[in-house]
Amino acid sequence: MKKKILFVDRDGVIIREPAEDYQVDSFAKLAFMPGAIGALSAICRDLDYDLVMVTNQDGLGTEAFPQKDFDGPQQLMLAVLEGEGVRWREIIVDHTFSADNAESRKPRLGRVQQYLQGEFDLVQSVMIGDRMTDMLFAANMGCRGILLGRSEDDQDAELTTGKDLSQTIALKCENWSEILAFLKSKPRATTVQRNTKETKIRIELDLDGSGQTEINTGLHFFDHMLDQLGKHGGVDLQIEVEGDLEIDEHHTIEDTALALG
Repeated sequence: MKKKILFVDRDGVIIREPAEDYQVDSFAKLAFMPGAIGALSAICRDLDYDLVMVTNQDGLGTEAFPQKDFDGPQQLMLAVLEGEGVRWREIIVDHTFSADNAESRKPRLGRVQQYLQGEFDLVQSVMIGDRMTDMLFAANMGCRGILLGRSEDDQDAELTTGKDLSQTIALKCENWSEILAFLKSKPRATTVQRNTKETKIRIELDLDGSGQTEINTGLHFFDHMLDQLGKHGGVDLQIEVEGDLEIDEHHTIEDTALALG
């Protein structure tokens, strides 16, 4: 199954963005956005997204923004999040300025080419950001966007001029509780087909169902147990199995369990 990605901006989304210089370059400036820690923790615990942080840090590594001043607050932020079960598949930090027009800078896709290779479900993936350029990044990736608040101070704003991003923005909101509710409201359903020399199995599973089941494995007691799993688990479950029952029952049971798992 293809993985879904939750792309997340940093400043103005996970942590507050200082209005005076837009740089979190000291521990005194590090402050989490309300609800960010709990919501990200719940996303990692309850939903099936891989998290990727994508952030522009203008001039990082220059005299005006030394790398060491960035690293301390960044590592503390990551440690706090990891303590709540938040782990990142990748952290992408671009150091260029807007005027550089670098392909590596969000909303361009120079640093995220690995997610365009077909093994990821971009249609079901989401970008969370506080700027319209984050929404343009989502459009460029072919995923949906969630706009948290809205920063009017966007040095790359000319990139979105004249672009209709209404079909990309799935949610405009003011807090992380709205983001979490939106992501949890998405259907959690899948269809799995597993064919081997011994069995042919098709399973349809909806975790947000109401306990409706339709089971046919050829083994009545196994059908009953799977039916109970659906009914008592509150999930909709359809299972159709053709197995080599004339030889033995264990292939049917084992392969069904593998497909369901």
